[in-house]
Amino acid sequence: MLVAIPNLLTPQQVAYARQKLDAAANWIDGAATAGVLAKQVKRNRQIDQSHHVGQEIGQMILKALASNGTFMSAAQPVKVLPPKFNRYEGGEHYGAHIDNAVMDIPASGGVRLRADLSMTVFFSEPGEYDGGELRVLDTYGHQAIKLPAGHAILYTATSLHEVTPVTRGIRTSSFFWIQSMIRDDGRRSMLYELGEVIHSLAATHPDHPSLAGFLGHYHKLLQRWTDV
Repeated sequence: MLVAIPNLLTPQQVAYARQKLDAAANWIDGAATAGVLAKQVKRNRQIDQSHHVGQEIGQMILKALASNGTFMSAAQPVKVLPPKFNRYEGGEHYGAHIDNAVMDIPASGGVRLRADLSMTVFFSEPGEYDGGELRVLDTYGHQAIKLPAGHAILYTATSLHEVTPVTRGIRTSSFFWIQSMIRDDGRRSMLYELGEVIHSLAATHPDHPSLAGFLGHYHKLLQRWTDV
């Protein structure tokens, strides 16, 4: 699964977040939060998770996700890890890696999250920096992703992926993980595609006699495949 979510955040929200993030002083070495293998390929900076700016902008993102139809349909979320923030400049990069399958949710008293999906929200415009593409290796080969500020990309967490070196400017983004009600990626993709067909049919032919049948099958599959 690889789904782009345009305009997750408004231009006003992006401008506010950029002002806050650019002014934050305590960006730390990203390798400090990486696993043993990831430390060898991770060269970036992250804002401390306890920083009030990260918490504020993170809540902005979570609120936007909750009201975004594309995200809710594609991810079928049951848990979302609080968003983190990183930046790359001066050749910084993150080599090819796969994210951890299970993660602890901060300040949750030991609650854990199965990382089914990864998400990146872009805060820098593509013209502000050179390099810095998110490259995801999926079934169809490498997909190079560099989206406008405020847009997001959702992809399977078990995908091999990397961020190429930023050779000019600064790339600022948010990243986090989602546990889906639909554990299997293939089933989740089929449900999303079926939902898109139903949505398109409802918009163009709201009285079509097959619409109720398609919707009924969608919910039968959702009920059969849901894991909560």
